[in-house]
Formats: sequence, C-alpha cells, structure tokens
Amino acid sequence: MSIISSTRHVTASSTATLSQRLVAAIGASFLGACLVYFAGFSHIDAVHNAAHDTRHSSAFPCH
Repeated sequence: MSIISSTRHVTASSTATLSQRLVAAIGASFLGACLVYFAGFSHIDAVHNAAHDTRHSSAFPCH
C-alpha cells in the first residue's frame, strides 16, 4: 500500500512599488558609474592593471 501525500508549493511574491524600483535603479546606476569612473581614471597601478583588458574590450579609454 502506498501513501500519496500532496504538498502545496507556496510562492512568495514581493511587490515593489514603482518608486522603490526607480530608487533602486537610480542607485545601481550611480554606483556603477562611480565604479567605472574610479577604475577608468585611477592613478593607482593595481586598480588600473586589474581592469585594463576589460576596459579596452569595451572601448573605454584609459590612456
């Protein structure tokens, strides 16, 4: 005799308002721009060399 058990899968849906999504998008864009600016125009050799190939492959000027 086999016992069949059913489990219900409950999906958690989080609803973010438009203003929350907009704030998150603007914040992520600002952080990304700061990181690109820092890596692109840094005079620290370690930072420059770490991102050198990536910058050139995406046509970002660093010299």
